[in-house]
Amino acid sequence: MQIDWIHFTPWAALAGGILLGLAAAAFVLLQGRILGISGIVGGLVRPRSKDVAWRITFVLGMLAAPLLYRLTVGVHEVRIDASWAMVVVAGLLVGLGTRYGAGCTSGHGVCGLSRLSPRSLVATLAFMGAGFVTVYAIRHVLA
Repeated sequence: MQIDWIHFTPWAALAGGILLGLAAAAFVLLQGRILGISGIVGGLVRPRSKDVAWRITFVLGMLAAPLLYRLTVGVHEVRIDASWAMVVVAGLLVGLGTRYGAGCTSGHGVCGLSRLSPRSLVATLAFMGAGFVTVYAIRHVLA
């Protein structure tokens, strides 16, 4: 295994992690809810009248953030080493996994683990393990 030193950005990753942790803490303190993206977006599928406004605002903020980044920092090359079919299948599998796992990486991995939730620990170990096995199989077994 080799590290791509040209694209290795530990300080940006650390800053992003700190911002995500602060956002998750602020969200639970101010809204009394877990900052789980699948749950927030999923609540728009079968909306309740009181929930719609903040969920739409949250999703719009998630869409606006990369656009704001692009305007302030510039455009970076994005390279995805997969076909569109593979990306669509992967997205559907992630969606299916979030339904079976009752949450996503942000809900379980960030918020659940910080609350010392045993269920979130099991879920995080399961999706991280599945990710490791999938990457290994695709890059080393099927390649």
